[in-house]
Amino acid sequence: SLQLAPGPNTQYDLSKTRAALLLAVIQGRPGAQHDVEALGGLCRALGFETTVRTDPTAQAFQEELAQFQKQLDTCKGPVSCVLVALMAHGGPRGQLLGADGQEVQPEALMQELSRCRVLWGRPKVFLLQACRGGEWPEGWGPGLMLWPWSPDLGYVAYRDDKGSDFIQTLVEVLRANPGRDLLELLTEVNRRVCEQDVLGPDCDELRKACLEIRSSLRRRLCLQP
Repeated sequence: SLQLAPGPNTQYDLSKTRAALLLAVIQGRPGAQHDVEALGGLCRALGFETTVRTDPTAQAFQEELAQFQKQLDTCKGPVSCVLVALMAHGGPRGQLLGADGQEVQPEALMQELSRCRVLWGRPKVFLLQACRGGEWPEGWGPGLMLWPWSPDLGYVAYRDDKGSDFIQTLVEVLRANPGRDLLELLTEVNRRVCEQDVLGPDCDELRKACLEIRSSLRRRLCLQP
């Protein structure tokens, strides 16, 4: 019979270095700064060596990922896990828009990490706070990709005083249960987000928003060992 009890072969070892990269376009996205602060604080609390860059251009998105990958490859010890969060306006075909309004494809950024030698076989968590879109690049796994989307218009709104429902709920749930399996926690995040009505950035009508979760993880992933 299938055994689901935690053990060395069923759970990723996160006892070594953990690194996080947060790239966020703040300008023109009310409340985005609150999301950056909340997510950055969560990553640090979970023991991730965290780098935050705000208002990157489309080219800077690519350059920051390349630099992050280079730093990981030159790390003295083993790397257990990485978390990358990209927060920006999104386009109709799943592209991200840099602070300069130019486009960058999220799968191209993910592909950058798939070439990182120290991450082969290591879990990679990819959070996308933008319009729904993007493909699962070859060689990415094991990994987890998560983004919010609206069944109607493809966006998730911001509330000026609090940030987005997606990021704020994510941080709240993970802070309360840091040792639980990440996929279980994300399911709870999705339940809470789907129950809420949110305002879009370009209209005054309440909309429903959900998360799309893609996983190629082969073991349980608990962000706090």
